[in-house]
Amino acid sequence: MTRYPFDFSDKVVFVAGGTSGINLGIAEGFAKAGATLAVLGRSQDKIDKAIEKLRAHGGRASGFSADVRDTDRLTEVFTQTHEALGLIDVLVSGAAGNFPAAANEMSANAFKAVVDIDLLGTFNVLRYSYQYLRKPGANIINISAPQSFIPMEMQAHVCAAKAGVDMITRTTAMEWGPEGIRVNSLVPGPIQGTEGMKRLAPQGSDAERMVIESVPMRRQGVVEDLASAALFVASDMASYITGTVIPVDGGWGLGGAGQLGSTLVELVKKN
Repeated sequence: MTRYPFDFSDKVVFVAGGTSGINLGIAEGFAKAGATLAVLGRSQDKIDKAIEKLRAHGGRASGFSADVRDTDRLTEVFTQTHEALGLIDVLVSGAAGNFPAAANEMSANAFKAVVDIDLLGTFNVLRYSYQYLRKPGANIINISAPQSFIPMEMQAHVCAAKAGVDMITRTTAMEWGPEGIRVNSLVPGPIQGTEGMKRLAPQGSDAERMVIESVPMRRQGVVEDLASAALFVASDMASYITGTVIPVDGGWGLGGAGQLGSTLVELVKKN
């Protein structure tokens, strides 16, 4: 089991989208560091399983069912979290949606669905948690994507949404910094075992080999890489870091991601 040199035993951590994948891995990292967790998801079954995993690390964990596009429900969730746990010390906003689609074949509703979940959802999570964030001392971590700064074919919707997420990171860092709130984005690269990589580059496939070769460090990441970065960014060791967009990608965003894009697009089309 990965051990983290951080102590969050007196902290409340809220993870939106924290019931699966990278976000659950980040939640587990905070749980191992002693934090009290609250996770948000849409599937009650996933919420229950996530809570079980988080509690196995010995801490407190609770879960809420909500869609990040539903502001009335988010208001209820953050009010209930505050009543049960107190002020939020760390907020991770990671709800996201994605599918490959050519811009000329994508409907307006399909484009809007991703923008609503990724971009509007991020705004909603930050906006409706704001009054319950610890001031000073709160840390917000938005989970972005390489598409925020690397144009990729069949990803116009995600590129637009995630670029917006990173600008929300920067603007809220400016607006909320005087109150002692730090806001940063983490940008995952290819992360082994996630749903996206299972679909795009299944284990043992030629696509997986190409992905690995496109990463300067010649490996896929693991969820613990993101958890380690999140714990550092939320810790006092990073107390003067805010408004940043931090790739956690083994150098993938330096060029490999863009070079690989068109090749993977052709593989997606064939499948």
